Amino acid sequence: MTPAEKHRQRMAAKQEAERNTDPSQSKNHTAYERQLVQLAEHKRQLKSIQSIEKKIELKKQIIPEYTAYLSGVLEANAGGADEVVTTLLLWCIDAGDYESALSIADYCLRHKLPTPDAHQRTMGTVIAEEFADNSLKGVEAITLGMLTAVNELTKESDMPDQVRAKLHKAIGYQLRDTDKATALAELQRALELNTAAGVKKDIEKLEREIKAAASN
Repeated sequence: MTPAEKHRQRMAAKQEAERNTDPSQSKNHTAYERQLVQLAEHKRQLKSIQSIEKKIELKKQIIPEYTAYLSGVLEANAGGADEVVTTLLLWCIDAGDYESALSIADYCLRHKLPTPDAHQRTMGTVIAEEFADNSLKGVEAITLGMLTAVNELTKESDMPDQVRAKLHKAIGYQLRDTDKATALAELQRALELNTAAGVKKDIEKLEREIKAAASN
């Protein structure tokens, strides 16, 4: 797609989103319909692949095909139900494009959009759990700033305490070497939310380190 074509697609998506806050209910919104057709085909391709690694590689290849459309929808900021946008949020996380995922997450949470039908978790739960899990797995691309942004974005979201605990644990782990007191508070909060969070030894270690530093 040329830069001019991308611009036209972005503007078409923006104009359609501005005209109708629920594009899925309009028969006249061709840009959204084209994206749905493309999405269905890409989902079919993904479903035919068994390898998780290969699925991720395909998602990395196809995500750019939606960039102009996504930009137009986010720019319009209308908040209509949009399966393309919510699906792309999950695909961006899977593909490791966490910056884009955060931008889409902000939009989805502000407008209270649901996750795609195949997912049982709420939007806030998905975002918090995916970022926390990947951080705890050691994915270096997820920064402390991203985790704190996710925590702020999802602070009003209802989710299982175990998921909220994971997020506090991930933030605490990121802070252990730079801000032990705050890290301790985050891990203690994780333990409050879930006694099986797996942070008891980390808390004890931080308490010893803080006490030793204070006595020097």
